[in-house]
Amino acid sequence: MNRSEPVPGMPFALENRAALLQRALGSAGISVIYQDPGLSIIYADNLPPHFQPAAIPGGTDADLFGEAHGRNLEKMKRQVFETGKSATTEVEISVDGEMRTYELKIECVGTDRTLGLLSVISEVTDARHREKVLKSLLRELSHRSKNLLAIIQGIATQTARNTISLEGFLVKFRGRLQSLSNSQDLITDSSWRGAFLFELAEKQFAPYWPETAGPVPITGLNVHLTPNAAVHVGLALHELIVNSATYGAIAGSTPAVTLSCHEIASAGRRAIEVSWAETLCDATEVHEFSENSFGKTVLERVVPSSVNGKAELTLVPGRIEYHLTIPDAEFEILRRPPQKAAMR
Repeated sequence: MNRSEPVPGMPFALENRAALLQRALGSAGISVIYQDPGLSIIYADNLPPHFQPAAIPGGTDADLFGEAHGRNLEKMKRQVFETGKSATTEVEISVDGEMRTYELKIECVGTDRTLGLLSVISEVTDARHREKVLKSLLRELSHRSKNLLAIIQGIATQTARNTISLEGFLVKFRGRLQSLSNSQDLITDSSWRGAFLFELAEKQFAPYWPETAGPVPITGLNVHLTPNAAVHVGLALHELIVNSATYGAIAGSTPAVTLSCHEIASAGRRAIEVSWAETLCDATEVHEFSENSFGKTVLERVVPSSVNGKAELTLVPGRIEYHLTIPDAEFEILRRPPQKAAMR
């Protein structure tokens, strides 16, 4: 059966085929322009409103798309006439201050005596925007993946250097990878915008904090950290928590640990200070991170360097303190604790 003919036996009383095709083009947002061999416009239909005033008989592509695009289109269309091969191109123009992209599919139509050029035009602005966003996201994902792999490689290398047995290496390396994974979960859940400090700390505390000890003791500002800061603060917290769970306060029956965050000024810039304070079970004990310890390296060098801040690890009898200063480029204050009413 010839598909251009109506289906046998089916009534065709609505509209003729030309009218139906015209309505279909309109519904699909497709425009058509027919030009003679001199590239003068003979016929145009269903053009967007901003093109309609310029689409007059005898008009040109320059009238519709501007001089620069008009010259390029003229050259391409003459090649289509000469070769008989169809072509596709895109034109980006400003409409009411907004850039819009149009795709033109160009082909010769008719016979030698009635030869003309048909341009089928459709707007692809949204599609091209989605493609640009996707490419940007893929580049960002590649960049972040490379950074993450570099962090993992550094963790593996440093853990191996400071571990004397394969079993010890696997235990420490898996723990650090899990810490990294916990931080990444929060970052991914926020569409790569970062993570809140309190939620990040709770994730790191969860595997080690005793259920009988009550809520995790976190106070102060629940700042929102950038993805970079979230990853590295998570690593610092992991080292402090694991050390405490192995040798310090969390290993005792009543862990005396606090984590706080407050605003400060550092080198004339707005910053925050994240502070860890741990009271050891033995008030006379001076806890010593090994000089070659990866945990000590993470706390004093890797983390502060990665967030462009500074850190201080203090080990005194019966107490461990860690203070990490983070500049304002690595955090936002989106939630502030409610102010207490003044005493009268």
